[in-house]
Amino acid sequence: MSGPVLVTGAAGRIGTVLRGGLPERGWAVRCLDVVPVADERPGEEQVVADVTDLAAMVDAADGVAAVVHLAGVVGESTWPAISHANIDGTYATLEAARRAGVPRVVLASSNHASGYTPRPAEGLLREQDAPPRPDTYYGVAKVTMEALGSLYHDRYGLDVVCLRIGSAFPEPTTVRHLCTWLSPADTVSLVDAALKAPAPGFSVVWGVSANTRNWWDLTAARALGYEPQDDAEVYAEALLEVHGEPDPTDPVHSRVGGEYTTAAFDTENFPA
Repeated sequence: MSGPVLVTGAAGRIGTVLRGGLPERGWAVRCLDVVPVADERPGEEQVVADVTDLAAMVDAADGVAAVVHLAGVVGESTWPAISHANIDGTYATLEAARRAGVPRVVLASSNHASGYTPRPAEGLLREQDAPPRPDTYYGVAKVTMEALGSLYHDRYGLDVVCLRIGSAFPEPTTVRHLCTWLSPADTVSLVDAALKAPAPGFSVVWGVSANTRNWWDLTAARALGYEPQDDAEVYAEALLEVHGEPDPTDPVHSRVGGEYTTAAFDTENFPA
């Protein structure tokens, strides 16, 4: 593929990681966010626009090799906020890619698309064994993201890779993260693999590092060319000393979506 990669939500946490890492993998980056990025880097292109503005998105997608879509509300919020930024934004991203002739879109989905899925008693959970079971409005938006990606692949022939991201933070801060962590370096590797994989069609893959305590099967991600290098286990001793071993019957540790499946995330706490 030739041309830059359009990264939506480029000023956010994951966007900032990709802005640093993708150029090292040979990708030029065109940044898009509703605010200017704070630390513009040499060679970057900058677009200040709302991801839900279809006309602006078509302009931003002109001439790019692929789109990496990160923009939206991060975590649970009200239905109007989620439906506008996360659902309308995903539609505008895919439709803009179609209109601009962009062949590939990488979508930042989430484990919360299947948050109420129980963890298996043994073995690792495959993507096909975790159908849509959203745990929040946020999770509903990720289910919709994957559905729109499927539609745009089947109807228009776009290659669409959905990354069901676990916990993408600089380092694990909870015991659950020992299982679900996606390190910054592995984030770059995963997105790079999704951009370079030959003819991925429509794919949904887990996005986690090579954690000793992984819940999720990385076979499908590895088929794209992803080879994670990091393991949250190096943080285990310190975290377990503070928090203790996890209770396997606790919803935080027995369901894919963790704390998002608990009462703290009931919709009554996020009214319209």
